[in-house]
Amino acid sequence: MIARELGVSQALVSLTLNGQRERISPDTYKRIWDYAIQAGYRPKGIKIEDSPAESRTRQIAVILRAGVQVHTQGSYFSHVMQGLNSAALDSGFTTAVLGSEHSLNDAKLTQFFGPGHAIKGVILMGQVEEDFLHMLRRHTRRIVAVSARHAGLCHSIIGNEHEALTSIVDHLADLGHQRIGWLGGNVGLLRHETRLVGLKNALQAKGLSLDPRYTVLRHEGDRAEGNEAMLSVVNLARRKDFPTAFVTYNISMAIGAIRALQHAGKHVPADCSMAAADFSGTASAVTPRVTAAGCDPLDLGGRAASMMMNEDIGDGSSVFSDLVLASRLYVGDSTGPAR
Repeated sequence: MIARELGVSQALVSLTLNGQRERISPDTYKRIWDYAIQAGYRPKGIKIEDSPAESRTRQIAVILRAGVQVHTQGSYFSHVMQGLNSAALDSGFTTAVLGSEHSLNDAKLTQFFGPGHAIKGVILMGQVEEDFLHMLRRHTRRIVAVSARHAGLCHSIIGNEHEALTSIVDHLADLGHQRIGWLGGNVGLLRHETRLVGLKNALQAKGLSLDPRYTVLRHEGDRAEGNEAMLSVVNLARRKDFPTAFVTYNISMAIGAIRALQHAGKHVPADCSMAAADFSGTASAVTPRVTAAGCDPLDLGGRAASMMMNEDIGDGSSVFSDLVLASRLYVGDSTGPAR
């Protein structure tokens, strides 16, 4: 079929698909491989590793940190994936989710990065364990971590967390809030610690500080954890020192916390304001719309794709790039004047 469609001999097609290059023009060699791969022609004996690299489907692989599911409602990384995939497609690449950190081992990675693979590199969604990263680096050095830093091991792209938390505190202070609590999630990850430090520094700049009684830490960062975190302190709402506003680790936790307040008969923002140290389209897709600050995850994904496709980043053997994206404040309906 290939010989007939391309107007060449069957013998020439057979030699090409078995990696024979001698006495075959480069243009003809590539033309045969282009047709074979696009047609999905993979009979036994074909050595895909002998095909021209530019003929293969070019991919950017994605690996999720432990605990992340792309399909999770309101998942921040689902928005990052959208931006990543759009940018990749515009440049002739596709994206492939290889799995999560805990679902992959060396044997599976060996299959993905076997002879003839077309994976340009790997985008890590979030912070992974260092042992896993060392294992991954044995298969590829072109790795970009999103919303995480692994100093000296891979490239990274993050949002300006300090800028985000400063804008939230400035906004709340302008509304008259002096007592501000923190509902933290994903405790133990650098992302949480960076946001908590950013909040403390921003409060200190205003002559304020966190009250340990209203600082609640959770291991996950979803709506259920936000709900439980608020339920653990809402029984103190009649105290005079109860916060007039809370900042949450992300939008999902803010939504859960708002639901807990409403269930307790409180009004947001009349009785208590809520702001999230995170930003995505989810903030404006709920009621009340959540005040949030952070970099646009669509832009984050697009920049990650561009960084991966940029030949200037090299093979990640010695020089690493760290890109920090500016944050923005989105003022929704969940914040208002202090009561």
